[in-house]
Amino acid sequence: MLVDSHCHLDKLDLSAHGGDLHKALQAAFERQVNHILCIGIDLEHIDDVVGLAEQHEAVFASVGVHPLYRESREPKLSDLIEIARHPKVVAIGETGLDYFYGEGDLQWQKDRFITHIEAARQTQLPLIIHTRGAKADTLAYLRDHGKGEVQGALHCFTEDLDMAKQAVDMGFMISISGIVTFANATELRDVVKALPLDRLLVETDAPWLAPVPHRGKKNEPQYVVEVAEKVAALKGVSLQDVAKVTTDNFFTLFAKACGTGEAN
Repeated sequence: MLVDSHCHLDKLDLSAHGGDLHKALQAAFERQVNHILCIGIDLEHIDDVVGLAEQHEAVFASVGVHPLYRESREPKLSDLIEIARHPKVVAIGETGLDYFYGEGDLQWQKDRFITHIEAARQTQLPLIIHTRGAKADTLAYLRDHGKGEVQGALHCFTEDLDMAKQAVDMGFMISISGIVTFANATELRDVVKALPLDRLLVETDAPWLAPVPHRGKKNEPQYVVEVAEKVAALKGVSLQDVAKVTTDNFFTLFAKACGTGEAN
């Protein structure tokens, strides 16, 4: 049993499944991908994200505004907390800092990140973080504003081992995407080798970043199997071991998801 700990079901290209999301989910279930976390990236479409979680027992949702979505409705603390009360909303985010693509004065990113951190602190839900080129500030904001009370996941991790270790020390898990299968991802593979398996999650970030051998295709939840297979090879363990441990990790971190549904 596997969990796709980060994907965007509302953004999937369903042409391979006749436009039917249920068929895409069924393809994942047939490969033993039994649970999926659908990530909120703006507030304009949060009803769609939560609605998918309501419609499918095996799907959970998060609420947040992506750090590159400047034009999205401002994520007020009260709004995040209110939406997070929904029984299928199990996390705050995606949020974070992106200095790689971000341009100009990025104070607005920092302010929104602080808001999300506070929402996670007040709701006691895990925080899903997008971080790129912002190692020092991401870690500093988590320490200064999380106050040791916030845990979560650094999703689609592409930073260095030092950042991963510091995040793990703060109670965060490191989520590995299909990038780990790319030929040029040597540093990421070294991170996977160095970290204990009980601090890792696996994800697709679908519809983006399809793993080898599916590169060039639109990504989807069933391909988290290939991510897990690569992690297993790097760790020198079985796919079954990776599936069990990363699934346990998911339900330990996203504790609100426990007992709310099985694959149908």
